[in-house]
Amino acid sequence: MANIKNISILGATGTIGVNTLDVIARHPNKFKVFALTANTNIDKLYEQCIAYKPHYAVMVDENSAEQLQQQLSKINSDTIVLSGADNLDFIASHAETDYVMAAIVGAAGLLPNLAAAKAGKRVMLANKESLVMSGKLFMDAIHEHKAELLPIDSEHNAILQCMPDANNKVNIEKILLTASGGPFRTWEANQLSSVTPDQAVAHPNWEMGKKISVDSATMMNKGLEVIEACWLFDVDVDMIQVVIHPQSTIHSMVSYNDGSVLAQLGNPDMRTPIAYALGWPERIVSGVNQLDIFDVARLDFEQPDFTHYPCLRLAYEAHTQGGNATIALNAANEIAVEAFLREQILFTDIPKLIEDVLKDASSGTPEILEDILIQDKLSREHSNLWLAKNTKNNKRQFIS
Repeated sequence: MANIKNISILGATGTIGVNTLDVIARHPNKFKVFALTANTNIDKLYEQCIAYKPHYAVMVDENSAEQLQQQLSKINSDTIVLSGADNLDFIASHAETDYVMAAIVGAAGLLPNLAAAKAGKRVMLANKESLVMSGKLFMDAIHEHKAELLPIDSEHNAILQCMPDANNKVNIEKILLTASGGPFRTWEANQLSSVTPDQAVAHPNWEMGKKISVDSATMMNKGLEVIEACWLFDVDVDMIQVVIHPQSTIHSMVSYNDGSVLAQLGNPDMRTPIAYALGWPERIVSGVNQLDIFDVARLDFEQPDFTHYPCLRLAYEAHTQGGNATIALNAANEIAVEAFLREQILFTDIPKLIEDVLKDASSGTPEILEDILIQDKLSREHSNLWLAKNTKNNKRQFIS
């Protein structure tokens, strides 16, 4: 029992959280669930508490926590229910937590992820926004407190696997970050304004939440991953090349100065990178089927068109501009995607809102958390002003 690792999952009811629990369940002699967290999904977290018996369950929403407590009390569960965002930090930094699966979507994941880093945990990062918003601050915390940082995004996990010596960048020519191109890769530009939320969340290869699916459709997800890769692997943005690869079989590649290109291949299933991070430096069973290369048969590659994917262009520009710009990029994108999902704006309005907010972002890179949060707040206010101006008395109509 001494070698069993306690896992705390931030965002347990989302896709990453559910897949993490699936992998953990395959290795009862290696891992134990210590804490599970969610925002408002009472029913799902209740089911998970019954199945995995965590010591703690945290719900950010207080009313949801009260309802969960009532349900668990009826079955005499020993799970302690907590509420509020502060308790995410408590769980992430708890002395009995060994590994933290950082799977909360968006800026909401930043503070608990930083808490885990400062507590010296193994941080399994599925929240790219932490590095987009606070790259230097976050990486400094990882190094200073001797935490372990293992990326969960399939692309960054693949890059890690293709870098036998992650500390030696001198021989690397390029990092090739693959992207599916999303569901509208072959659409004409004049068709994109008619995209509906239902169409945007229907990813051709991956099962993801709504927000990330929309980000994939706009390629903002890839733009955020470009920024994340720069911080994770300590490389300049001009060393990151995005490659559209519709099959999603190659998850990313690393090109070396001797002409070699190392690639990591696998079926599009998040349990592979999750298992790699849980077992590292060993490999453990993930439950994913072996890749049948004869079934795949072919691999296609395309260069992304910044005209077709303006959000990808904006991400490159923001990283070059500095940390305040990447904070603004993330904040504006979160507001824009939510507005699109609510049918307040068109799909093609998403990059328009983001670009407008970026024009007002402060120059430079904030060095303390307070300044990061200030820029985030200002950018969200700007985004909401843009929405108020551009959606007033203007009910958007979507064509099925």
